[in-house]
Amino acid sequence: MATAPSASVEARLDIPEGTCVLTYEPLDVQSIIHSVADDGAGATAVFIGTTRNSFKGKVVTRLDYQAYSKMAIKTMANILRDAHSRYTRSDHHTTPSDTKASSLIKSAVHHRLGTVPVGEPSIVIAVSSPHRKEAFVACELILEEVKMKAQIWKREFYEGEREDEAEWKANTGH
Repeated sequence: MATAPSASVEARLDIPEGTCVLTYEPLDVQSIIHSVADDGAGATAVFIGTTRNSFKGKVVTRLDYQAYSKMAIKTMANILRDAHSRYTRSDHHTTPSDTKASSLIKSAVHHRLGTVPVGEPSIVIAVSSPHRKEAFVACELILEEVKMKAQIWKREFYEGEREDEAEWKANTGH
């Protein structure tokens, strides 16, 4: 009897606003930052979420992430699209029919799947913009939206607990 394929698979979606990635590979922070680089960017805001070694007084040994990748990658792309449409500016270099342009240049969100050891990034978000305020605000918005909406779950493993005691949780942690 064949086993069903895992829904938690690597995925990548490139859209005009940027890139969304789900991967089992360690996240290359510099490469992700470089992917949003633009000569018109006066700012690049970056968030790096790492596996910490403790949670509520317990020693964390690792995190595992799973996703319903087919849906999660689309959700992440919609979050980027929404962020880019929220932060618009009037641009006097546009035609009258196109008076609003995004004040964000490019965004990227990369989320790790599988086991993420303590000290390694599980999520990296990078946003470039002509100005810092929009980059910071959009970076935080993207993070919070991914944590609330993307079909990604985490499992925390604690020192001294049996592996089968670890529970899958929605990825809304602190």
